[in-house]
Amino acid sequence: MRVSILQTDIIWEAKQENLRLLGEKLTALCGHTDLVVLPEMFSTGFSIDTHRLAEPVDGLTICTLRQWAEKFGFAIAGSYMAHDTFPNSDKRSYYNRAFFLTPEGEMNFCDKRHLFRMGNEPEHFECGTSRRIIRYREWNILLLVCYDLRFPVWSRNVNNEYDLLIYVANWPASRHLAWDVLLRARAIENQCYVCGVNRTGTDANNIPYKGGSVIYSPKAEVIAHIPDNHEGISTAYLDFSFLETFRERFPVWKDADRFIIP
Repeated sequence: MRVSILQTDIIWEAKQENLRLLGEKLTALCGHTDLVVLPEMFSTGFSIDTHRLAEPVDGLTICTLRQWAEKFGFAIAGSYMAHDTFPNSDKRSYYNRAFFLTPEGEMNFCDKRHLFRMGNEPEHFECGTSRRIIRYREWNILLLVCYDLRFPVWSRNVNNEYDLLIYVANWPASRHLAWDVLLRARAIENQCYVCGVNRTGTDANNIPYKGGSVIYSPKAEVIAHIPDNHEGISTAYLDFSFLETFRERFPVWKDADRFIIP
């Protein structure tokens, strides 16, 4: 399976402009990839203006991405600012919601589990309560969001239930070393491919981002990356037979501890 990572600057809270720029980039990937992974909150930046920017599942962002996935023939993954409305009520719940949209029209969603308290995220969003394994092109994929990276129990790969682990992020430059070290660790401990996609540039809160978007093999070898502080796209071929052989010859997973997540 071909996976493309897309590292980009994000124009603050400019949803339509970010979508326009993304559309130009995706056009060039038509026929050259099976999955494109975007940064966390790719259309707004890491904003907490939920009342103005959050969307339902049938809003502009998801509808546009679904059209592109079908048109270009590849899946698109990332996260956006979402809201759910309670039946017979005007009350809303807000989520940092990860999405995985296939060219066949399938929609997969999961909400960020660990909200970043240092950025006041828990005051504006609800946390996710479950994780979902997505089936796509014969691969099992787990999609998580940014701060989830720091909590390895949440990503534990019990009995090889997934093959590819994806993190989408707005991970600041000041903690760039942690980003890279933890992505490598997730690949090693879970015996899977790991894809991390981060933004670049500086947001409206004057927080800089270096990027560091990368794909690691199950042995934590770099198979795709984008230079720091640059926008760009990089595509890697993920070899399922290599993964199966590695797990068979070095079956660390058989000795893994069991965890119970409440």
